[in-house]
Amino acid sequence: MPRPRAHIRRILTATLLATAALATPAAAAPAQGRAATPASRIDWSACSDTEFEGMQCGTLRVPVDHAHPRAGTLTLAMVRRPADDQAHRRGTLLLNDGAGGSSIEQLRLAMRIGFPSFAGAMSRDFDLVAVDPRGVGHSTPIRCATPLKPAGVTHFPRNRAAFDRLVAHNRAFAADCLRRNGPLVAHTDLTSTARDFEAVRTGLGEKQLDWYGIHYSTLLGRTYADLYPGRLRTMVLDTALDDTTTPTERIRREAATAEKAFDRFTAWCAAATDCALHGKDAAAEYDALVARADHTPIPTADGSRTLTGEDIRTATQDYLTLSGVTWPALARAVVKAQAGDVTDFTYEPDDTLDPVQVQVPACLDTARPVTTFDQLTRLRTDLARISPHLGGAVRSWTALTGCLGWPLPAHPVPAGAPVHGAPPALIVQSTHQALAPHSAGPAMAAQLPGSVVLSREGDDYSMFLLSQCVRDATNRYLTTRSLPAPGTTCTD
Repeated sequence: MPRPRAHIRRILTATLLATAALATPAAAAPAQGRAATPASRIDWSACSDTEFEGMQCGTLRVPVDHAHPRAGTLTLAMVRRPADDQAHRRGTLLLNDGAGGSSIEQLRLAMRIGFPSFAGAMSRDFDLVAVDPRGVGHSTPIRCATPLKPAGVTHFPRNRAAFDRLVAHNRAFAADCLRRNGPLVAHTDLTSTARDFEAVRTGLGEKQLDWYGIHYSTLLGRTYADLYPGRLRTMVLDTALDDTTTPTERIRREAATAEKAFDRFTAWCAAATDCALHGKDAAAEYDALVARADHTPIPTADGSRTLTGEDIRTATQDYLTLSGVTWPALARAVVKAQAGDVTDFTYEPDDTLDPVQVQVPACLDTARPVTTFDQLTRLRTDLARISPHLGGAVRSWTALTGCLGWPLPAHPVPAGAPVHGAPPALIVQSTHQALAPHSAGPAMAAQLPGSVVLSREGDDYSMFLLSQCVRDATNRYLTTRSLPAPGTTCTD
């Protein structure tokens, strides 16, 4: 029986906010030295991890550079949960997290909240396969020693000297990543990653795959469908992104979306007694904290770091993504920081993400229309108007500024044209989300003929876990390929 939504939220809260030790499935190191031809077979074994009991852990070698398959390989790691009803099994559903996120660890979190007990047809009729993409998590990971943004470097430079320091640091960061990871750094783009999933399909022996993608993986699914027409049976896209606009317009829209989410958070604080800022002007308290930290950086509890107001604003967007989970945590983080401890703003609320593994592919997938201090200043001024509280400190801004001076060229995937050979997709989009505007759903649907946007009233992503209405529509689509009527909105 599906669990009540409130119960799922309580367990999800405990799970997402706990610090978990990450157990590694059997993942091999990248091939070194001699060139090797990638294996087409997935090496499966029983998972030794108790949380993946009864599941299979697998590895597959794929080329680092698909254009030169003998020039070296990397290893993809994956976990397969067999369908509960093998006699009526319909196929394999790939589970895909966002950029820099481990799909294997997302599966772990789902299992902790009792996922099979409420997933319905998804876990009954489909083998579920979580693959960590190249450069991420348990697959051959990108690891860099130079910090993404050390003290003294700002992503909001207000003079040319600060701009030059940012560019110089980005170059040093990229050089360190290249030195430690080799050509993999130049091949973590959408196209290379999509080609990996075709190798996964072949290794699984499936004629077609089913796709469940969140956030960045909505773009990955569209890219795969474009490269390999007819290879997908269904596509469920949760919190679609829109890359049909210019990168600067995408930043503006994301900044406006995150600002609206912040306003909804402060309105919730005004009404909810369980908000740690209830009874106060939450927006004013937040602004005062940011201004204080910009004047005098605030330390963490152990004194290992100090954070500026910019650091606090940059950490805020991801605190706005799950209203029942991260909103209360954000309020507590503000109160804690006011008392002199900014520790809660130093880590990602979603601990399946690695910021380095988010940033590196961003520099390959996004065009770079901003290259000078004057151009950046004009955009920063525009964002301050659009986003008075967060100041435009959103993921796409960090991606743009973190790529200034990057030595490798960007190779963005062309977007906007209809993708022929893709199945009509079910696109699930929140009416209010800090990571993507609702308009991104229709923009994605326009590229996948016959697709339908299922709106979900609220502020959350990963909506299959939270909404019975979304679960019902998703399972109906996965099993029968029937889509809800256009304009349908889930309210639970």
